[in-house]
Amino acid sequence: MRQIPVDTSGAVVMVAKSPQVKVRDRRTGEIATDAESGARLMTVDVMFAANEEVEILSITVPEPGISGELAMGTPVALTGLIARPWENDFNGQRRHGIAFRAVAVTSLADVAAGSKAA
Repeated sequence: MRQIPVDTSGAVVMVAKSPQVKVRDRRTGEIATDAESGARLMTVDVMFAANEEVEILSITVPEPGISGELAMGTPVALTGLIARPWENDFNGQRRHGIAFRAVAVTSLADVAAGSKAA
């Protein structure tokens, strides 16, 4: 499936909802894991503001890629963000969308606090 790199250099990104464990199968409660590393996958909802538009994106990230306190409103950096179009059939209905995945979500609150102290 095609993966499209997302440029975040001109965007303001803030946590909209703290990280949550990503569930692979809601019926069984199975937790989603990264195919390469085996790490648990997390989802972080972020407010992504760019070009005078704001969207809430749900980003999937391996648990080791989450660093710093990620409370609501915390400014963050998204490392290696990609968009991946998806499509499936469920109960005879065709569904489609865009899934977002990042290598890391890093709090910028510590960076901002450190620069104010200097």
